[in-house]
Amino acid sequence: MIKPFYKSPSHDFNLLCGDTFELLPQFKFKFDMVFADPPYFLSSGGISVQSGKVVCVDKGDWDKGMTPEEINEFNIKWISLCRDKLKDNGTIWISGTYHNIFSVANALTQLGFKILNVITWAKTNPPPNISCRYFTYSTEFIIWARKKEKVPHYYNYELMKHINDDKQMTDVWRLPAIAPWEKSCGKHPTQKPLCVLSRIIMASTKPGAWVLDPFAGSSTTGIAANLLDRRFLGIEREEEFASISKARREEIERLDTFATYRKKISDIVKAMDTQTDLFGCQEPMPFEELPF
Repeated sequence: MIKPFYKSPSHDFNLLCGDTFELLPQFKFKFDMVFADPPYFLSSGGISVQSGKVVCVDKGDWDKGMTPEEINEFNIKWISLCRDKLKDNGTIWISGTYHNIFSVANALTQLGFKILNVITWAKTNPPPNISCRYFTYSTEFIIWARKKEKVPHYYNYELMKHINDDKQMTDVWRLPAIAPWEKSCGKHPTQKPLCVLSRIIMASTKPGAWVLDPFAGSSTTGIAANLLDRRFLGIEREEEFASISKARREEIERLDTFATYRKKISDIVKAMDTQTDLFGCQEPMPFEELPF
């Protein structure tokens, strides 16, 4: 039987510490949505700038470079495992850069997914290009795909339009990178901002939905899910980052912190100032619990 690393008092935040390839096959449970921020395979001795200081971009052994063949094999393997845990009408979001995103797209197509969009996340505050030999990197890509070609997926079109000043939301999202207040419990080298995950979750799930993150990191996916009344299972290999995830979830047990974080995310503020049916489904979903 799988033993959770952490489970929130309300059982809406569940975290496993271990290898996704070993843990996912051990239980039968279907999720409404998957978000994955897999390795970009960038840790090869490069440098960047953080908070005005030059830093090494090596993130850990999990991000070391691979051959194109090894990257393709890795992506096919983990996406296949996630597909097995996704409901037939569920969707998957996968983030990346040019280093891995083309392999991811090919793997999705090969496994029978239907790609819906490729979101371009244009960062409003990218780190500077210290080499001055090429254009500054300021974007990441997020592929959105549904599990089956002919099974309809959920998309909250009206809400996305509402938070975009009543205009259709495009596939270019101008959102900031991680803010200092999001690292109050510790730092993860590839932590995604809550503003990005909140938009993804509101766009493609209803309240009460189950969200899976197979490379949870510091669990921004889970924090965003809980701020939006969704439920979460994350899998993280490194105990250091699993501990940060636990601390972040315990932080929002305090109602004042929970409310403050909601108010810091403009999409959530805009969503909450309108009708309930724009925020999500009005009928409560039946409670389900993970089998561990």
